Amino acid sequence: MGRTPGMPLAVHRLLPSLIGERRLLNIDDIPFRRIVRWLRTGAEVDRPTEVTAQWSDDPEETKAEFPCSDPGAPVLGPEAVAALGGGLAAAGTLLPVHTGEAKDMYVLLLVEQVVDCLDQRRSSRPRKRNGEIKQAVFHPEAVPADLAAFRIPEFRGAVFWNDWAARRLLELLGDDLEDRLCWSEDRSRRPHPDPWAF
Repeated sequence: MGRTPGMPLAVHRLLPSLIGERRLLNIDDIPFRRIVRWLRTGAEVDRPTEVTAQWSDDPEETKAEFPCSDPGAPVLGPEAVAALGGGLAAAGTLLPVHTGEAKDMYVLLLVEQVVDCLDQRRSSRPRKRNGEIKQAVFHPEAVPADLAAFRIPEFRGAVFWNDWAARRLLELLGDDLEDRLCWSEDRSRRPHPDPWAF
């Protein structure tokens, strides 16, 4: 499972779509702070071991398969996990998300793979506050194309998704997923002007 040989590389940000009626998930405050701290430090003492979260909105609405909008804490439902298979496990650890509802089988992808693949000279400067990079350019030979997702040292708080994983999730979720292109080898594809904005 992974990249199709010969396809141009591309890197994306994924988030739940604002179109449609799907329930989203809010990670509880204490585990969320721990996740953010671990993303920044990478220290074993900060590493989350469990995640608790609450569903928002109307309980009659369908639960989203990609229900969390935080750029560093992707949560996936069972269909999304099955669609990406081993590419997820290679990217990091899947932590169960406890929502208080026994039937829920959601996981948080704790992306452990931090890869030095950003072309700093051609990318915009990271924001001092959080390291956010508005326009990223990658060294194609260094992009970990077989991983579903990865992080970069300059912007540790965000998860970047490889093109094959983004396409697979879009095929599965359609309008329930918003896909923002960050970069592509194919220059005819235009990156989103501000992929990390809300």
